[in-house]
Amino acid sequence: MDAVRVALLREVLAGTEWLGATRRFAGALRGSVVSHGGGLLLVGTPEFEPWHLAAHLVDEAAWSGTPELAPTLVRHDARPSDPAHLAVGLGRLEAARRGETLLVVSPEGPAAPLLERVSGARRAGATVLSLGPGEGELPGMAHECLAVPDGSELDLDTVQHLVSAAAGENSLPTPRGRRRFRDRVWRLAEHLTAPPPARW
Repeated sequence: MDAVRVALLREVLAGTEWLGATRRFAGALRGSVVSHGGGLLLVGTPEFEPWHLAAHLVDEAAWSGTPELAPTLVRHDARPSDPAHLAVGLGRLEAARRGETLLVVSPEGPAAPLLERVSGARRAGATVLSLGPGEGELPGMAHECLAVPDGSELDLDTVQHLVSAAAGENSLPTPRGRRRFRDRVWRLAEHLTAPPPARW
C-alpha cells in the first residue's frame, strides 16, 4: 500500500477510533526506538511472519531519516544458509536487552514458547509492544498494545499499514507520560519474585 492509498484510507477512517489508536501506537513505537536507540526486533508466529510490516518499516526508516525504525525480523524457521536479513532466529530474543524494542505481531495469541521468550526479553529490560488480539497473555506483558480483534472493522494487514506510515511521520509526538498501572504492577511482581541477591 503506497502513501496515496494510506491517505485515502485515512480519509475513509476519519472520525473512527482507528486513526488515533494507530497514531498513538506508532508514536509509542517510534518514541521507544528513537529514545533508546537500541534497535527494533520484529517477530510474529510460525504461521504468521510480519514480512510486509518489516519491509514497510525499512522504507519508512529511509524516508523519514529515522534509521532506528528499520527492524530486525526474527524468524521461527531461520537457517544459517538464509540471506543475512532473514537468518535471525528466535535465539535473538533471548539476547534482547535494555534499550531494545520488541514488536510482536500476531493475528492470534502466540504459543507458550514465544511468550516465554517475550517475557524474558521484558525482564531483561526490552520494551515490548503488541499488535494483534487484545486478549491473552501477550497484551498483559506488553508496555503498549494495539488490539485488532478478530471480526473488527479493519484487518491486521490494514492496521500494519497505518502503523508503519504513522511511525514514519516526523510530526509524531514522543509519548513518554506516566507509566500505566499494569506496568507498575508488572515491575512490582518482577521485584517480588526475583531471587535474592547473592552475598559473598
